[in-house]
Amino acid sequence: MRDQVQAVPDIHALRDRLERMQGRRMDAPVLPTHPAFSSLLPGGGLRAGSAYALARSASLLLALLARPSQDGSWCGVIGMPELGAEAAEKYGLDLDRLVFIPDPGPRWLAVTATIAEVLPVVAVRPPSGSTAARGGAETTRLAARLRDRGAVLLVQGAWPQAEAVIDVADPRWTGLGQGHGYLARRELTVSVSSRRSPHARRARMLLPAADGSVELLGTPTERLVPRERDEYRPRAVG
Repeated sequence: MRDQVQAVPDIHALRDRLERMQGRRMDAPVLPTHPAFSSLLPGGGLRAGSAYALARSASLLLALLARPSQDGSWCGVIGMPELGAEAAEKYGLDLDRLVFIPDPGPRWLAVTATIAEVLPVVAVRPPSGSTAARGGAETTRLAARLRDRGAVLLVQGAWPQAEAVIDVADPRWTGLGQGHGYLARRELTVSVSSRRSPHARRARMLLPAADGSVELLGTPTERLVPRERDEYRPRAVG
């Protein structure tokens, strides 16, 4: 019994050390997101104080933002001039709590850090040619800002020390008739790779469904991924 009592401070010290090394709290709260994603994401949601590397898909981004927005969280979207209020509203975002900064300029990292001071969820697309994915002083300061404020950063592209990589693949649109009609829904595979697990989780889902919602198809599966995978190479999927 005495050995167990003596071990407690050692466990706390190890935990503190791991948190300092990983740059995140292991018991940090998570923001709930759509149930279709909760079965894939580590912890079942978006972990406060963390960054996520996303495929360059507007549908994926808006679907991830929708639940936090509906729950009352303010969201910011930086560096995506083509992403409009109509599309955001279609996915259920509360436009009264949505801040658009279409062109943050060359100081986009500083702008992102400033927005993360006041908004709990921030999405950003680094400009073409950006070297932020390699790390550096500014990205380190931004990571510290996220942890301090408990904000979530969603990055369309590669990002150092991302909590998870959320990718999309194999899109398939349906809804067209014989040379007429409209694209009604898109089926694709969403995969999530995390530092917390050697297994990537993936699922087939409708993003969007015919009514504009998100729908999980079947049961999520796992596949082994290399542990050394540390960077995300963005792909563009609408």
